[in-house]
Amino acid sequence: MSYPLENPLFVIPVTAGIIFIIAGFIMLKFPPKNINYLYGYRTKSSMKNKERWDFAQRYSASQMIKLGGLLALSSVLGFFFYPSGKTAMIVGLGLMILMVFYLLFSVEKALKEKFDK
Repeated sequence: MSYPLENPLFVIPVTAGIIFIIAGFIMLKFPPKNINYLYGYRTKSSMKNKERWDFAQRYSASQMIKLGGLLALSSVLGFFFYPSGKTAMIVGLGLMILMVFYLLFSVEKALKEKFDK
């Protein structure tokens, strides 16, 4: 029997979830003030103007915190399921990638709903 700390199905989601949460809190506390190419939620649509930029920073930060919590919570699977090393790694990375794509999708959708009327 393996321990959860040896199971990529636990380690990857909990680590990525914590990173998402920390990054979200940093972006909420210290949002980028001006449109830039270094720090913040940077997409073509979020960088069109200052109003969109500010909205995208706030919204993406709150989404990162929520999705980080969900990702960390999904690591509980690592306590109950012990697939082979490769399978566990693929599922763990898949969950992380899924959250990144969902973050992009949800922020872009919110930008479109708020500004493209």
